[in-house]
Amino acid sequence: MIGRKNEQNRLKAALARNEARLIAVYGRRRVGKTFLVRETFGDRFYFQHAGLARGSLKEQLAAFRDSLIRSGAKDISALKNWREAFNALERFIVAGGTRRKKVIFIDEMPWMDTPKSKFVMWFEAFWNGWCSARKDVVMIICGSATSWIVKKVFRNRGGLYNRVTERIHLMPFSLGECRELCRSMRLSLPDSDIAELFMVFGGVPYYWKFLEKGKSVAQNIDMLFFSKDGQLRHEFDDVFSSLFGEKPGYVKIVRALSERICGMTCGDLLSATGLKKGGGVLRILDALEQSGFIRRYTAFGKKKQDAQFQLIDNFSLFHLKFLDGESNPDEHFWSHATIGPALNAWRGLAFERLCLQHIAQIKRALGISGVLTRVFSWRHAPDDVYERGVQIDLLIERADNVVNVCEMKYSRKPFVIDKSYDSVLRCKAGSFMEYTKNRFTAHITLITANGLSHNGYWGTVQSEVTLEDLFRLEE
Repeated sequence: MIGRKNEQNRLKAALARNEARLIAVYGRRRVGKTFLVRETFGDRFYFQHAGLARGSLKEQLAAFRDSLIRSGAKDISALKNWREAFNALERFIVAGGTRRKKVIFIDEMPWMDTPKSKFVMWFEAFWNGWCSARKDVVMIICGSATSWIVKKVFRNRGGLYNRVTERIHLMPFSLGECRELCRSMRLSLPDSDIAELFMVFGGVPYYWKFLEKGKSVAQNIDMLFFSKDGQLRHEFDDVFSSLFGEKPGYVKIVRALSERICGMTCGDLLSATGLKKGGGVLRILDALEQSGFIRRYTAFGKKKQDAQFQLIDNFSLFHLKFLDGESNPDEHFWSHATIGPALNAWRGLAFERLCLQHIAQIKRALGISGVLTRVFSWRHAPDDVYERGVQIDLLIERADNVVNVCEMKYSRKPFVIDKSYDSVLRCKAGSFMEYTKNRFTAHITLITANGLSHNGYWGTVQSEVTLEDLFRLEE
């Protein structure tokens, strides 16, 4: 298995504990949660079940009964409600004795919680009233609707309060892990190609597995997205429909955020989408954040209530940029436009996002992994001094009294700082120090795809990070 060693070890450790364990595995859809659990435990499941997407209560109960029968349960009559369902599972566990651990895996649990089914109440009763007192039960619950897991399980103020013994938030792969995945698939791709694919797919393993040997990056992207029967052509709609149902507010907010790369405040989003102010929008933002599509951050010097929301899911941004609303796109669009200005502009913005997804690798390259840091962005509106305003997308404020003012630049060759850009760099660092009254030492840091040309203006830069640094895995 690529990566996931820590997560596997945490799952395996549960088997050695002499107590009941309730483990929640959650994360973005398609990130590999089910694969992780199944690969870790193999054929050791005593019972496993997966909820049905858009299934009614009757259909969910019938499927649960089928899973019990497949696992070896006897004499299971039709189930009328979740009380009967969990009682049947209880009897099946008792029938197995107490001599060996029983791994219970319930996948896509959020789909089982249909309206008025009282699913959570009866699951609480099953776990608290019976399972938690045993020493032979390891229960793993899983779901792509991360907001449901967080709200109904982690933030539960009833019987499930503080009952989860292990939380495993499965994150997308890093660049280095994607390179390992490509090697395991025998794909001969240089790091520059892997980086471009990462800008499209993000670190979602499911998407990478569609890549075909012998095809270039452009051919693979055309095949998966732009061909008439492309495997991923309708993936954006499928993912949002499966996670959030037919609720247009989610897509409205994601579309609005795709137009403003640096992010938007809640007020900005209300104006852009026409959605009404209130808890509904906050719940949507929370759900999108918990599911890994957006991030919430506070700009330097701003208060928590001024938080910005930024779309960080590479796959969604790619779809909304090149496929949204296109009913008949050019089937060879990527091959035809690969060196054009539109794609070059996209690569520049996508590279910035890639860097923001590898902060740990940037800190390691700067030699500050062990230093306490805070990460910000900063923007100064246009004024008489700075007619176009000033924006810094990545600031790393360090406990050793240094702040790294980071610039991220994508180019196919070593990046060249000319006189004009040297002035821009000095302006950004100087204006930040002046307007924020920051007393730290400002270090201009350049993060590039192919290194930095050491010409006469190179001295302005105090430190540099390259794409090669971003590929490095933790030792």
